[in-house]
Amino acid sequence: MGQVRRRQFLIAAGAFLSAPIAESQQAPKIYRIGYLSSASPSSPISFDALRQSLRELGYVEGRNISFEARWTEGNVAAGPALARSLVELKVDLIVANGTQQALAAKQATATIPIVFALVAFPDKTGLVASLARPGGNVTGAAFVGAEYGKRLELLREVSPRLARVAILYPDKNPASILALEETRRWAKQLGIALESYGVHRKEDFEAAFAAIARNRPDALMTTADPLLTSHRREIVEVVVKQRLLSIFPLPDYVEIGGLMSYGHSIPDMNRQTARYVDRILRGARPTDLPVEQPIKFLLVINRKAAKSLGLTIPQSVLAVADRFIE
Repeated sequence: MGQVRRRQFLIAAGAFLSAPIAESQQAPKIYRIGYLSSASPSSPISFDALRQSLRELGYVEGRNISFEARWTEGNVAAGPALARSLVELKVDLIVANGTQQALAAKQATATIPIVFALVAFPDKTGLVASLARPGGNVTGAAFVGAEYGKRLELLREVSPRLARVAILYPDKNPASILALEETRRWAKQLGIALESYGVHRKEDFEAAFAAIARNRPDALMTTADPLLTSHRREIVEVVVKQRLLSIFPLPDYVEIGGLMSYGHSIPDMNRQTARYVDRILRGARPTDLPVEQPIKFLLVINRKAAKSLGLTIPQSVLAVADRFIE
């Protein structure tokens, strides 16, 4: 009997000693992040940048984070259903890229935290109660609006005779409509005629491009929107073919032949978005996190595009450029 008791004691002691080791070896929680975008999987620029920013904060896919990505591919009407699908998966947080998708996510859930990215005027579109006190389950980093005036000023500096500018904007996106109004205000002050072309489906682009070709403006610009970014190649083809001056919100357009871009530093904005995600996963509430406004703006110039247009970029513009594409 003594030998049996000794064996039982050793088994119990072994179980006791091994318990902390087993607990310490438990896999960390894998947070499920929903990602909703107006773009398409073939244009994952912002998504890839966000994932990289989260990696820099220690989030490794398959180890402590996973993603459920949904893309509307330019079909705005698909947003609400895709947002609901993420809610049904019980993701821990939703990152919504673009105003319309952020609004769709907000409509789908009042409890899952939502971090928006690449949106404008969130306090005027109903996303948040105010920039300082968002309220509810939504917060993020937003565009501020003054950059639209600066883009027009840059076009005028490059071409003092500039008189007519076309602007391409998603006409179902409330933030892009506000951006259009802001641009009109600046254009009026500068004495520039602004011609607007609204799109919200793939089919709309062809009609807009045909109208621009007929009307022959001096330059083309766009609002900042994932839908337009996903069609940037077609847009740049138009400005190259029609020999139009152009300025865009993102360098992505300039890298493929656009003339200039002026806007917030997208890498910085993605780092801001990642910081929001990190703070919320660590326990912060969206309602306690004020909306951040970017403080860094970048001017990118494509020298080859300028040369093809016969332009000499003035020194006043070259001196403030952050990057040149040769």
